[in-house]
Amino acid sequence: MSIENIVRGVAGTFILLSLALSRLHHEYWLLVTAFVGLNLLQSAFTGICPMVTILKKLGFKENASCCK
Repeated sequence: MSIENIVRGVAGTFILLSLALSRLHHEYWLLVTAFVGLNLLQSAFTGICPMVTILKKLGFKENASCCK
């Protein structure tokens, strides 16, 4: 599995989980959704993604279509 796919999967999981928790527990869980969205937005402009850095240090490989 490539880093790009892992990042998308983790972001989607965090968004869906925080939406569910905001409905079941407390609306402050929507702050997690906002954080993920802001992180995705800033990485689109800067090309820097903390999750990619962490995954590279863990030994995951990126494919040719993944941003560098």
